[in-house]
Amino acid sequence: MAIKIKALNKSYDNSKVLENLNLEIKEGEIFGLLGPNGAGKTTLISILNYLEKKDSGQIEVFGKTYEKNKNYIQSISSYVPQSYAFYPDLTAYENLEFFAALYKIKSSSMKDAINSSIEMTALEKYRNKQAKTFSGGLKRRLNIAIGLLNNPKILYLDEPTVGIDPQSRKYILDIIKNINKDKKTTIIYTSHYMDEIEYLCDEIAILDKAYIIKKDSKENLINENALVTIYCENEEIKINTQNGYEELLNTFEKIKQENKKIKKINYGNKSLEEMFLKITKQDLRD
Repeated sequence: MAIKIKALNKSYDNSKVLENLNLEIKEGEIFGLLGPNGAGKTTLISILNYLEKKDSGQIEVFGKTYEKNKNYIQSISSYVPQSYAFYPDLTAYENLEFFAALYKIKSSSMKDAINSSIEMTALEKYRNKQAKTFSGGLKRRLNIAIGLLNNPKILYLDEPTVGIDPQSRKYILDIIKNINKDKKTTIIYTSHYMDEIEYLCDEIAILDKAYIIKKDSKENLINENALVTIYCENEEIKINTQNGYEELLNTFEKIKQENKKIKKINYGNKSLEEMFLKITKQDLRD
């Protein structure tokens, strides 16, 4: 197991941000962390990266305890924030060189680490260009490249495609998939774009009002509540099979008796977004 969290608590000014949170993330998977604004996602990631202190609870990373193994855990982890985390007046290569030194990567292996990051994020053509001249998509790729310098076993990506065009977004998603596939990197991914989570992630947890309210595989979450929609020629019939299939069987029998023609049958929620809105409700969050 890459990460084990047990009974994690965090409050700000007597307001609970994380309460008795339990979570396990498997090694080598892309794990989606979803939640409305203010749900506690950023706080959780900040705690895991030692940017915030937890109030109580237990955390293990690859079997190492959180309190006693800070240096080790930080050495195998990398956090790519939503904001740009580089110097705009430096070139891509100069930024990577600077952050490689900050990571304390040995000079003998620094060049290889930089070239590997450039290759994985397809920045070869832009390595000697100033970051301030980059498009939004290139800036996002440079952000990720910096996060790959230490060849992390765990990569935290916080909204890594905000504010870029659809083509760049798809390109970055494919880069992330390849990092996971080629490097076996465990990736914790947060996004408000449900289609990204649906495209990338193996397992998903939904955090809301300080709690993990759902955690399961993507397929199980989408199919949850087992909503079956039967489309006949001039009729649409919706049946929830969560409590059994008797109503569904009776409906099929009725359709047969009435000699109606079934055009199409859909099973489950239409999308991850539909499921998310159902269980977090649709009230506006600040």
